[in-house]
Amino acid sequence: MTVSWHVDDLKVSHKDSKAVDEFLEWVWKTYGTIGKVKERCGKIHDYLGMKLDYTHKGKVIIDIIEYAESMVKSFPEKDLQGIKVKTPWNDNLLKVKDKAPKLPRLKAERFHTVTAKGLFLCKHGRPDISPAIAYLTTRVRNPNEDDWEKLMRMMHYLKHTKNDRLTLEADESMVANWHVDASFAVHPDMRSHTGISVTFGKGFRINISRKQSINTQSSTEAELVAADDAMGPILWTKHFLAEQGYDYKQVLNQDNRSAMLLESNGRKSAGKCSCHINIRYFFINDMKEKGQLSIRYCPTDKLVADYMTKPLHGSKFKEFRQQIMNLSTSTIG
Repeated sequence: MTVSWHVDDLKVSHKDSKAVDEFLEWVWKTYGTIGKVKERCGKIHDYLGMKLDYTHKGKVIIDIIEYAESMVKSFPEKDLQGIKVKTPWNDNLLKVKDKAPKLPRLKAERFHTVTAKGLFLCKHGRPDISPAIAYLTTRVRNPNEDDWEKLMRMMHYLKHTKNDRLTLEADESMVANWHVDASFAVHPDMRSHTGISVTFGKGFRINISRKQSINTQSSTEAELVAADDAMGPILWTKHFLAEQGYDYKQVLNQDNRSAMLLESNGRKSAGKCSCHINIRYFFINDMKEKGQLSIRYCPTDKLVADYMTKPLHGSKFKEFRQQIMNLSTSTIG
């Protein structure tokens, strides 16, 4: 049984509906004397701003359109006028312009509020804006006019894609395909950027786009750090699925062969340029040796996590976005 908790709102699921009925009966007996317990059963649920639709066999549709619409409506209309944008960012997304004028207090507060709402939207049903949110959340303490322009670009994008819904499907392979990538030294302080995405068939549910916490000396090391960043979610997912009765294999897909050698062979593949790498990153090798995951090469053009590491444009942006959201067509062709 899976029970999702948010304060006093619970979402309960089990492959046997009788188990859910027994749980509900326990809740009534335990808490019914304190207050009325409200329940809703069926295949469509409203939970934390999401409409979860299980009416189609083998898939779940995560509808967060209403929340996206409220974000767009609450944003100054004059700032959303103009051309239709095809991506939520420009090429300078990860670059900080320190010389740009600072935002006045009220505008800075609005920047913080909209960014926080965007973070909620991103994590609950719109992972396609993850890289933009990854940058904007680092700027809420001291935003400037350039940051505001980047926020407006994302809001322009949401205005034209607010009706898009994330659809998740699992195939019969029983494989969790993790796509992990890194962009080397793309931040002003020369930190690299990690991208992580996982799919069980169609649609990518766990998506992570974030600045790395340490400086690395090569693209290989940056890729190794990204893989280490992914190990927590990979192992948690494996154990969680096992508790649900599913024996899923975990496959780590990467496009850097040097990093893969280090992960597969450990210290044996560490030469003069990589002997400084902290031993903790060979934890990946240990997990591979224990059969917890396998490592597989994936060409960059097929590695969906590339979307999470840099501001993509054109056909590559469109292709990866459609895979992440599991869209049959794009609303911003």
